Amino acid sequence: MNFFVLLLLLIVVFTFAWAGKSLAPWVPCRKKDIKRVFDLAKIQPGEKFYELGCGDGRIVVEASKECEAEAIGLEIAIPLYVAAKIRQFFNRNKNLKIKYKNLFKEDLSSADIIYVFGMPDKLKNKLRLKLQEDLKPGARVISYVFPIAGWEPIKVDKPTPQDLSIYMYKKTRQ
Repeated sequence: MNFFVLLLLLIVVFTFAWAGKSLAPWVPCRKKDIKRVFDLAKIQPGEKFYELGCGDGRIVVEASKECEAEAIGLEIAIPLYVAAKIRQFFNRNKNLKIKYKNLFKEDLSSADIIYVFGMPDKLKNKLRLKLQEDLKPGARVISYVFPIAGWEPIKVDKPTPQDLSIYMYKKTRQ
């Protein structure tokens, strides 16, 4: 019995470590900032919204429900993926998909909006290149807390010194 508990614990720790190395450790967006994210993104009904590293799914679920977006959440940490799937089950929204998938293996070319909360070193290298290659002109990228090095935001939302920054970018050309 102890072997199976240890194995389960190792799987959980490994997937969290893998997720953290890929983009960021799991740190959820503050609830009060979710509305700011949506206001900045100006999500229209039917737009395709991707959350890269969706964690427990709170933002991607809200995007599908409140904004009526076609919302896709990608997660590679098994416990967080399970939590997001449970949240999806209880919301029963046909416009919501949660995928157990590495974001670097997902085709993002149909995305209208990308939301990401990644670490600065990941945002400036691998993810930035993926977004430059995949995204169509006009696609918007929302980065929570950290800017994407090498890109110029079209807007930064930081209403007070105590608030966290939210950066919005727009792809202008192919």
